[in-house]
Amino acid sequence: MQRIMLKAKLHRVHVTHSELHYEGSCAIDDDLLDAADIQEYQQIDIYNVTNGERFTTYAIRAQRGSGLISVNGAAAHKANPGDLLIIATYAMYSEAELQDYHPQLVYVDEHNRIKDKRDKIPVQAA
Repeated sequence: MQRIMLKAKLHRVHVTHSELHYEGSCAIDDDLLDAADIQEYQQIDIYNVTNGERFTTYAIRAQRGSGLISVNGAAAHKANPGDLLIIATYAMYSEAELQDYHPQLVYVDEHNRIKDKRDKIPVQAA
């Protein structure tokens, strides 16, 4: 059996730009792409924490160290500068691969600078 699992996420990044008249995609600081092992042109799912929008697009590289997160093209209707996003990727894993499975979770500060990397989400008390 194969299971689709979370591969990586960029947690609560801040949108810095929203470019309606740009070829569709999401430009992401190269440091963040590397930290989450997201390849340029890879499919990404975006969850807008601010307004509840959810959509799929692809990643493109933005200048390393810039903190840039730019939602482009038609998706610009779904995110505005200042919005908080979760950007996620998924992959298919076999049961054997799941024995050593750990997602790459990247947490940022208010300037989209990496502040923490984890491989599991802490259990929250009820």
